[in-house]
Amino acid sequence: MRMELFTVDGLPLIQKGDDIAAMICERTELEAHDCVVIASTIVAKAEGAMVLKSDVVPSDRAVKIAKRLGKEPELVQAVLDRSADVIVEFPLLLVENLNGHVSINAGIDDSNVEDDYFLELPHDPDASAKAIGEEIANICGRDVSVIITDTNGRAFKIGQTGVAVGVYHMYPIRNWRGEKDLFGKELEITEEAIADEVASAANLLMGEAAGGYPVVIVRGYEYHTTDDVTVKEMYRPENEDIIRKGLRCLRQSSD
Repeated sequence: MRMELFTVDGLPLIQKGDDIAAMICERTELEAHDCVVIASTIVAKAEGAMVLKSDVVPSDRAVKIAKRLGKEPELVQAVLDRSADVIVEFPLLLVENLNGHVSINAGIDDSNVEDDYFLELPHDPDASAKAIGEEIANICGRDVSVIITDTNGRAFKIGQTGVAVGVYHMYPIRNWRGEKDLFGKELEITEEAIADEVASAANLLMGEAAGGYPVVIVRGYEYHTTDDVTVKEMYRPENEDIIRKGLRCLRQSSD
C-alpha cells in the first residue's frame, strides 16, 4: 500500500469570487480518485464569508463574555451570531457553529485576512466541497473527492490538528463493525474517522503561517465514494455526547 501527498504550488492570495477549482486545475495534473484537501480559509475568502469589524455591534452579553476572556467584544459577537449553541463561555468560547461543527470561536479568526475583517468558516462547507469537486470534474475531467479542513484543538491533548468541516464524494466514516480482527474476533464499535485522518495528514504540508500551502492532493488512498455524503455523519448525536453533557453540567453549576 502506498499513499502520496503533495501541495498545489503557485496559488495567489485568494479574493472574493475567485474560482478555486479552476486555479487547482491550472496548477496540477489531477488523476481519478485523487482527494483534494482545501483549507477552509481560502474557500471562505472566495465565497466572501468575511465580517467587517466595524459592522459588528456587540450586545451586552458579548461585552460581558469578552471582558472575562480578554477578547474583542466584536469578535465575541461575531461568534455568537454564528453559533447554534454556546457550550462553554470561559475560559474559552466553545460553541456549535450553525452548520453543526463544534469548535472554539465558531472557527472565526482574524489571521490571514485583512486587519478590518473577521474570517468565518464557509457557511455550508459540504455544499462548497461539492461545488468545487463538480467543477474540477467539468474542467479537468477527473472524478475526485474534496475535503475542506480547519484546525481544531483536542480535549486532553496539547496542539491543533487538521479536521474535516466539509466533504464531497467520500464517506467520512469507515465502519469496521462486523469485520474480524487478527484473532477472528468480531469488531463491535470501531468506526474510523477517515475524513479527519486525511485532513490531518494534509495539514502536515499545509502549514499555518505566511508560507502555507492551502491545497494538498492526496493520491493512492483507497476510499469509498458516493455523492450522497455529509460531514455531519461525523458529529456525535447530542444524546450520546457525554462530554457535552458534562460541560453543560459544569457550566450550570458555576452560574
